[in-house]
Parts: sequence; structure tokens; C-alpha cells
Amino acid sequence: MKPTEILMHEHTIVLKMLEGAERLVQTFESTHQVDAGRVEKIIDFSRNFTDGCHHAKEEKHFFTRLQERGMSKEQGPIAVMLHEHSTGRELIRRLEQALRDHKLGKIDAAGKIAQIIRQYIELLRAHIAKENNVLFPMSERYLTPDDQSDLEKAFDKLEEQETGKGEHERFHRMAHEI
Repeated sequence: MKPTEILMHEHTIVLKMLEGAERLVQTFESTHQVDAGRVEKIIDFSRNFTDGCHHAKEEKHFFTRLQERGMSKEQGPIAVMLHEHSTGRELIRRLEQALRDHKLGKIDAAGKIAQIIRQYIELLRAHIAKENNVLFPMSERYLTPDDQSDLEKAFDKLEEQETGKGEHERFHRMAHEI
């Protein structure tokens, strides 16, 4: 499977989680009850799958190879993607803090949780659309067949050594649970 196909498959998993996150926010808005366990799953999934696995593949390997082939890191698609990865990390940090505040009984925390989740959903949906429809097709002009093969191996190695054996499947299940 080509690296872009692997990344696009992972996007479908992230989008599945975002659907669940959106339903969670809708439930909160109608019941005014925060399901802290599901919010914790969103944080776990976002940190460990979206960022720790998927974004790691992009940042450590895919974007690096594109830069080696002449694509700029300072401007254009890679710069935008890196900025959005950083924004996503910040939103998850803020979500975690809002959840802690909610557990401590702070009155405005529940509303912040819903607001942050909505911002995260909006960010990632737009981010995924840009990668799938702009960056990935563009990358086909930059990457050689050897690059494609090397990246596939690098993705497998990252998953095995950094994400952990069986973790990818666990996150697939978690996306459906959320």
C-alpha cells in the first residue's frame, strides 16, 4: 500500500472518532451532562493515535521525504500541516485542562469542553480534506517508487517501535467506541 493510502486509511479512522466526538457534544448540549469517560477516550485517541502514530508518520517520515525532494517546510502545504498539527496538540491540552476543571466542579468547564471539542473537530476535518485533496495528490509528483517503498517500511517500523504492537487495532476499536 502506498504511504498516502496508509495515511488516508488512518484519516478514515480519525474521521470516525470525530463523528463520535460530535455526537458527544450534541448529547452534552441537549442534556448538559458531560461524559468524562468518553472525553478521556477522545484525549487518549487524539494523543496516541492521531498525534503519536499518524502525525508522527507524517512529521518524521512523509514530510521529511517531501522536503528532501524539494517541497518547502517554511511555506506551502507542509508548513500549513505542521501548524495545524501544533494547533491540534494545543486544543487537546486545553481539553484535558477543561476536563480536570470539570471534575473539580468549575462551573464554566463543561461549556469549554464542548467548545474545544467542536474546534478540534472543525480543525481536523479541514486538515484531513487538505491532505487528502491537495498534499497527497501533490506528493505523487515528488516521490519516486523507491521513496514510496522506503516510506511504507518506515511507517511499519514506527508503528511497531513507537506505537506498539496491536495498538493500531486498539485505536480502530476505540474510534468506533467513541
